[in-house]
Amino acid sequence: MLIWLWLAVGLAVLTAGAELLVRGAVGLAAAMRISPLVIGLTIVAFGTSAPELVVSLRSAFAGQGELALGNVIGSNVFNVLVILGLSAVIVPLRVDRQLVRFDVPLMIALSIAVYAMCLDGRIGRLEGGLLAAGLVAYTAWSIRKSRQENDPAVLGEFAAEYAEKTVSTPGRLVLQLAMVAGGLALLVAGGELFIQSAIGLARAWGFSKLVIGLTIVAAGTSLPEVATSVVAALKGERDLAVGNVVGSNLFNLMCVLGFTGLLAPGGIPVGEAALSRDLPVMVLVALVCLPLFLIGRSIDRWEGAVLLGCYALYTAWRIFLEQGRADAVAAVGTIAWVLGPLALLAYGWSVVRHWRQREE
Repeated sequence: MLIWLWLAVGLAVLTAGAELLVRGAVGLAAAMRISPLVIGLTIVAFGTSAPELVVSLRSAFAGQGELALGNVIGSNVFNVLVILGLSAVIVPLRVDRQLVRFDVPLMIALSIAVYAMCLDGRIGRLEGGLLAAGLVAYTAWSIRKSRQENDPAVLGEFAAEYAEKTVSTPGRLVLQLAMVAGGLALLVAGGELFIQSAIGLARAWGFSKLVIGLTIVAAGTSLPEVATSVVAALKGERDLAVGNVVGSNLFNLMCVLGFTGLLAPGGIPVGEAALSRDLPVMVLVALVCLPLFLIGRSIDRWEGAVLLGCYALYTAWRIFLEQGRADAVAAVGTIAWVLGPLALLAYGWSVVRHWRQREE
């Protein structure tokens, strides 16, 4: 009974932290004249992904490398399928042009690169160092590009939306920074409470370290992203909601895997199950983002519902595989084969409708 209480407390702390972080991040973006998208891709995304970094480093140093890798794979799959899906079901999301042109292709390229790094059975210090260096370069490029933005239409929209927040007095900046820091602290604390309780439950149910990392730990460490993106979507900060997800995935690949591979003794071991099943799923989910974001530059409610359904099928398939239940695995596969073509038909109709609207 006590463990369920801690789960509830963790969720409450996460929600409070997300509210504080979104308020501070939007105010900081306005005061510094940096777009909310870039704030979502950098400060918010990196902050909400801090639990993944902590858990993966702790796991790797404790000799539980499978948990560290499973955490990153599971978090990236969870971020796209659940967080984007849930946010889109609540409020249809708008996709910024920069995401389609640069950030999502980068996420796809990094997902494929990480898969290639894992083919020899380990992410070592060289691979970790390359990923960590990529994080530094990406962050610097994102901030510099946003500060150099000179499109009059974009600047006019920014000024109209944030007219009351662009006054950057020292006191206001300090307050906004304090809100961001306080929100991040609450998110990390709430995530830790939830993770420890969830791991205790998973171990009691007899799941392996990889499956715990792919499901319970991945979902738990992604709760800050869930809370932040949902709150941002409800507040109308849809750029922040989408940017948080893409930025978190980039952070997981470059920072979490990078620094864990660089610092952990012996790097990160890669098991056969992760290489043959879960890493390909992570790459596939990243690939799905490009056409999903490109058509109409938005994510509608029905598309969000499809993403949530895909995650439910993936989780069920992975758990049934772990338990050796061949009949249940076959049933999940049958459902996927039936629903998959229907989803593709619906998406095709959405593409046709979009092009007709453009011609009109």
